Amino acid sequence: MKKYVFAVMATLVAFAPLAANAGCDEVVESIQQKIVNNGVPAANFTLTVVENDQVAQTEGKVVGTCENDSKKIIYTRH
Repeated sequence: MKKYVFAVMATLVAFAPLAANAGCDEVVESIQQKIVNNGVPAANFTLTVVENDQVAQTEGKVVGTCENDSKKIIYTRH
């Protein structure tokens, strides 16, 4: 399971710089689709967009950025 989660996270982190200038909705949708395509049910995770200054107060892992790197996309498992 840890290898699987690591593989998903590595894929998402590699994708993040390519999507840095894209709109948040597009990036979230793309990341969500990649996670689902890797076999994780959509009901088992949440992607949340937060301002950069709120990342420290948010639980989860940063898996992407959007709006010219002014916001972060946070992945949280349920």
